[in-house]
Amino acid sequence: MFRQGLREILERKGGFRVVAEVSDGEAAVLQARVQRPNIALLDVSMPGLTGIEAARQIATASPHTRSVILTMHRDERTILEALRAGANAYLLKDADASELIEAIRVVHRGDATLAGSAAARVLDLLRRGEGAVAAADLLTPRERDILALLAQGDDNRAIALKLSLSEKTVGNRLSEIFQKLGVSNRTQAAIVAVQRGLVPPPDVR
Repeated sequence: MFRQGLREILERKGGFRVVAEVSDGEAAVLQARVQRPNIALLDVSMPGLTGIEAARQIATASPHTRSVILTMHRDERTILEALRAGANAYLLKDADASELIEAIRVVHRGDATLAGSAAARVLDLLRRGEGAVAAADLLTPRERDILALLAQGDDNRAIALKLSLSEKTVGNRLSEIFQKLGVSNRTQAAIVAVQRGLVPPPDVR
């Protein structure tokens, strides 16, 4: 029933094409490998492989596919684990249809997003210093400037305007930053940057 309702939301309201529906994590990875979808919508509590492990395997099996987690799990550590596994978005099941549709569109554009409450929980975890890794002097001053604005939620256009750079330059610098930090998306970069003390945690109001 839930999957049927979700499919109707995605197709009728979002205008997306659903290419496969599965009931467990192993099947999700298999279908991602076969179908090569743009987006894989996963739940943490999937039979067999968890949604987190499925996201990790999908990142290897179908690098083109971006994973969105839609779940009831609200605890900070689960959210952080999902992001570290390569999930590009984390939403709670109490999100409304418009939030889900917008999150999928954001991820499809190549960005990442967290639901407001999920973002607040992750930032609270980081502020407490839990799971932090040792600071590393990996970035140039300009890269730190870009990373600080990214952590505040700015997109490439906003970063370019604030730092008087071209969007192409910002994109190239971000690719270098991701490589240096060992991450694959903006959300992971922001988390690692805060953990390592490279940028201050952004305020969540």
